[in-house]
Amino acid sequence: MAKNTICVWYDKDAEEAARFYAGIFPNSAVGAIIRAPGDYPEGKQGDVLVVEFTVAGVACVGLNGGPVFKHNEAFSFQISTEDQEETDRYWNAIVGNGGQESECGWCKDKWGVSWQITPRVLLEALGVGGGEAKRAFDAMMTMKKIDVAAIEAARRG
Repeated sequence: MAKNTICVWYDKDAEEAARFYAGIFPNSAVGAIIRAPGDYPEGKQGDVLVVEFTVAGVACVGLNGGPVFKHNEAFSFQISTEDQEETDRYWNAIVGNGGQESECGWCKDKWGVSWQITPRVLLEALGVGGGEAKRAFDAMMTMKKIDVAAIEAARRG
């Protein structure tokens, strides 16, 4: 396990979620699966308790902690994409497998974890500042999944 790891709480599907993420994003994998050594409030001995996994190079732990805590947008994975094809691939994988669209490049997977699928062209435009950033920002505010061509057009004015 990495020294600094993001812990993501799941009701009971940490292993399924980790395998899903590893199948979508490059530089992702499922590591150790730790089973409960005894019964606990939301499960029994032998149930998957913790799953170590990596998402796009980021070390994570999935904890099957039960239904007490729910995900919200205060935590999200932000995935930077190079083009529309990559943006579409990730967005469609998350939304098309029980997920949900949101605004401005945000979506949720079927476990309620938030994702920002963000093309680099958008981040670059915002980083430039001035009128170019404002035009790109205004265009983004009208979108669910980010349209790379529309952001590029907005940057040009």
